[in-house]
Amino acid sequence: MTGYGKSVVALENKKITVEIKSVNGKQFDLKLRMSSIYNEKEMMLRNYLQGKLERGTVEMNISADISTDSVSNAVNIPLAKQYYNEFKTLALEVKDENCDLLSLVLRIPDVMKSERPQLDEAEWEQIFAGVESATAMMNQFRDEEGARLYADLTDRINSIEKYAEYLESFEVKRIETIKNRIKNNINEFIPQAEIDNNRFEQELIYYIEKLDITEEKVRLKSHLGYIRDVLSAEQSQGKKLAFITQEIGREINTIGSKANDAEMQKTVVAMKDELEKIKEQLNNIL
Repeated sequence: MTGYGKSVVALENKKITVEIKSVNGKQFDLKLRMSSIYNEKEMMLRNYLQGKLERGTVEMNISADISTDSVSNAVNIPLAKQYYNEFKTLALEVKDENCDLLSLVLRIPDVMKSERPQLDEAEWEQIFAGVESATAMMNQFRDEEGARLYADLTDRINSIEKYAEYLESFEVKRIETIKNRIKNNINEFIPQAEIDNNRFEQELIYYIEKLDITEEKVRLKSHLGYIRDVLSAEQSQGKKLAFITQEIGREINTIGSKANDAEMQKTVVAMKDELEKIKEQLNNIL
């Protein structure tokens, strides 16, 4: 599921910004960006986020806005003097008296060293509180999206159920139409006097039983009830919902293959359309 969360932690000499966002994904995939100061906490962060977010492609960025007061610049004076004297000798030899020797010396690696404070546990506790806050905000975002998805999925499940009930209006007419069509086809090739009516009725019953969709409708109704129960559960159910939709699709397809009626086929197509939209939405569910 998609989501976004942000928190800002104000420390003594720096401001830490924690941003976290996620998009749909079947597995948990975390992209973590933060200063190398916090590298030792990476595994702990991954475990925490996976426990809270479960699935999705997640990106977290922990950035630090450090004040200049927190950075100490140390000059290696003996090394700087050594370089300065050597450059001065060189300048005299080449007769270049306008060269800014001090500026050149200060650009040399190891002459100027910037030293930043190391991470301490007290500081990390405040940063991690920011991580928790951003994660909670993102989960709230997900909850709001989930409520909208629940309403949409419920409407589509109700639509499939109504279509299934609508199929019953075709049942009697469909069977009579099939009987008459078979009789008319037989009468075209076989005289009525030569037809064994008892045998004909037996074969007709056998054929019509193969077109009966009562079992499929019962199973479909059961699956629709089950998917409602799973949608209402507290814990994550995305994978289970995907499996149930497969079973619903199987029953709808069987009904369609047995329909043998144009109007029923139209209803089945409408049911399939609703089911496909449900499957698309399930990609947004944990």
